[in-house]
Amino acid sequence: MTLRNRFLITAPLLCHLLLVPPLVTSQLPPANSSSTSSHPGAPAEKSTTAPTTPCGRAFAEQSNNRPTICAIEQERDGVVYKLHGAVEIYYENYILRSDDATFNSDTNEASASGHFALDGGPNDDHIRASHGTYNFALETGKFYDATGTTGLRFRANRPILTSTAPFAFTGKLVEKTGPAHYLVYDGTITTCELPHPKWQFDARKVDVDVGGNAKIYRSEFVLHGFPILYFPFATHPVEKESRQSGFLIPSVGRSSTKGNILGDAYYWAINRMMDATIGAEYFSLRGWSERGEFRVRPSETSYVDLNYFGVIDRGIGTPPLKEGGENARLNAAGTFDGFRAVANIDYLSSFLFRLAFNEVFSQAVYSEVKSQAFLSKSANGFSYNGFTERYQNFLSTTPGQVITILHAPSFDFSGVDRQLWHTPLFWSFDASTAGLSRSEPEQCSTVGSLQSCAPPFRTANLLGRFDLNPEISLPLLFRGWTLRPDLTLHDTYYSERLVGEVGQNPGQASDHPIDRHAVETAVELRPPPLERVFDKEFAGRKWKHVIEPRAVYRFVTGVNNFGNIVKFDERDILTDTHEVEYGFVTRLYAKRMSDQPEDCSKIMSALTVGGAAPESTIPWQHTNPLAGAPCQPGPQVREIVTWELAQKYFLDPTFGGTLIPGQRNVFTTTVDLTGIAFVTQPRHLSPLVSRLRAETSSRTDAEWDMDYDFQGHRVNASTLLVNYHIGQVTMGGGDAFLQIPAQTTISSSGSAQPARFNQFRAAVGYGNPNKRGFSGASSFGFDAQVNKLQFLSTQTTYNWDCCGATLEYRSYTIANVRNENLFRFTFSLANIGAFGSLRHQESLY
Repeated sequence: MTLRNRFLITAPLLCHLLLVPPLVTSQLPPANSSSTSSHPGAPAEKSTTAPTTPCGRAFAEQSNNRPTICAIEQERDGVVYKLHGAVEIYYENYILRSDDATFNSDTNEASASGHFALDGGPNDDHIRASHGTYNFALETGKFYDATGTTGLRFRANRPILTSTAPFAFTGKLVEKTGPAHYLVYDGTITTCELPHPKWQFDARKVDVDVGGNAKIYRSEFVLHGFPILYFPFATHPVEKESRQSGFLIPSVGRSSTKGNILGDAYYWAINRMMDATIGAEYFSLRGWSERGEFRVRPSETSYVDLNYFGVIDRGIGTPPLKEGGENARLNAAGTFDGFRAVANIDYLSSFLFRLAFNEVFSQAVYSEVKSQAFLSKSANGFSYNGFTERYQNFLSTTPGQVITILHAPSFDFSGVDRQLWHTPLFWSFDASTAGLSRSEPEQCSTVGSLQSCAPPFRTANLLGRFDLNPEISLPLLFRGWTLRPDLTLHDTYYSERLVGEVGQNPGQASDHPIDRHAVETAVELRPPPLERVFDKEFAGRKWKHVIEPRAVYRFVTGVNNFGNIVKFDERDILTDTHEVEYGFVTRLYAKRMSDQPEDCSKIMSALTVGGAAPESTIPWQHTNPLAGAPCQPGPQVREIVTWELAQKYFLDPTFGGTLIPGQRNVFTTTVDLTGIAFVTQPRHLSPLVSRLRAETSSRTDAEWDMDYDFQGHRVNASTLLVNYHIGQVTMGGGDAFLQIPAQTTISSSGSAQPARFNQFRAAVGYGNPNKRGFSGASSFGFDAQVNKLQFLSTQTTYNWDCCGATLEYRSYTIANVRNENLFRFTFSLANIGAFGSLRHQESLY
């Protein structure tokens, strides 16, 4: 045997041993491969010498974009290279691998067979086929019996997303007609992991435009191997930013009062900055509902979002009671030239419609409708604000039983404290001019067997009001003590006044103007804070305790026509007062000494008890502090506990004679202390107001607000909210208790009792919306005063790698208006959409 033959036998054996393991499974170049590499145009006709430099490294060291070819054996015939054994062709950011191949260095076209693999490109394409052709220069080719992915990059057999919408496809023939365009014949497309996808489209033809959409012709939607639906035509987003008009996936559901629910919607991609969705649902027992949304995003700092929901109700009962109606909501915001414009417009045709058809309990029972639009600018310590506002409060489900207050238009102008020349005095001001109107329906009340009714009330279509409040103050500092005396003048002009008997509610509006004058003086005293830093660590933290006392003396005089002022907002409830307010705030701080980050796992922030419901703000709820809480990687200082106590002593218990005994009186001085009206009789001492807040970490939150009335020896109001998150578990609970002063109810025994409300909320959940596997949550509301369950919601989700299923049950019991059991479900496909009736804004998590 010659030396040349011996070498030829040894070289293929060594290369085979080195190249077997990861060529197909890892979809990456081998870490070390011994193969022949050369540049087209090199003089060698045939080479079987194993190089000492890996092929990929040789390609990386090139100084130009010439292709690099590697194989165990190469044969050259002019510009055509015949490659055999562990073939690798590198061209720019593409890598082609196969068992055998021919390569034309003139056209940069390769024809390969046996374990064909093409990887790379701007979209991170990965194609496997039995054989195929590819032109590297034109980025076109044909692949047979192919399997491919786009938008994925593999590292150590683990996929890394490089696109917002990766997908996988198979086909008997896959034709690439351009850098980002594929035609798949007799194949499939899915976002699931191959080779056993949970769902896929089996199609005769798929037209894939990477960065746009995949158009699917004559396809079947297959779920776990079972064909579910046939689509003559469908689209699949290949890039999330790409939008295309078309019909969405239908929605179905079942309700005990609406019957079977079937609906669909059409999505209209108008242009890059605006789109619209229009849809309808059919209720087999009630009629039709219509939904629509129009969105505009002209810039990063501005947006417009218009939503509409309406129901054409056939009615229930005999005779049929029709509860249909309309609800439209406009949210918009924008900034330009230092101005900020915001619009939050809400229209509701009737409260009965909201009670009957709103799917979120806290929104369904909310009787207020608020609309506001304003334009504001702040510069050099001055603030300019123009706005229009409408407030409605539905008193009952009877049509017309609504209080309406309108500000149209209003202009406010104010300035912060600034030094008065070179004196120690500071001055500020607040001014407002507004066009106002107010209307109230006839209101009747029953006490025992007696019924009394107040006639309807209405002002002129536009009542004028001008309000001016200049203030001057003298802040003094001495060894940590702060003393701030101030003097404020109030002057308010109204183009109409209120006339009627004292205590008559609401009286009548007269077109005779009225001017209100008042002088207010106040002295605020703040001693130095009392603080202590504890040297000893506890629970891995250092601790600091701070107590901040304060006292305020206030005297207001000159308001002698309070009963003649028409009430629109907080500017109209100023009264004489002579009072002292005192209280303190105590704070407990903790600094973590560990560098370990806090728990940053995802939580069900929407499940938090006390968090504001979507699209609405509920009075007893507060902003959820757990949502979007940042993950702190190192030591930090946190305010663990905050407790504020405050109370007022009124030297003038009648507030200048404006107090009307036997009814709730709302004054500026009482609203500044608490939102619960407590003045029903002359009194010196206000309730003690307690506000306690505890937040031991970014995943825990507790709050207890309480008003205790020493004069009535009772709790006027108490709201307790607790939320806790540990690992994948979220728990929350709350209790809202209220006793309404000067209002009684008749018990079953016929005796009068104070009107009370006592409602509980509780929620528990496991997982999060995007968690792989099982997630679930449940919440309920219970009215302890009437001993009735108000609502119950239970939702479960199971997510696979590319799809998920959600089931939900809801029960509503709302007075005598709604007693409904609702079943909804959603089956969602990654980067496709959702099929079902459970909307994201109405889900528990």
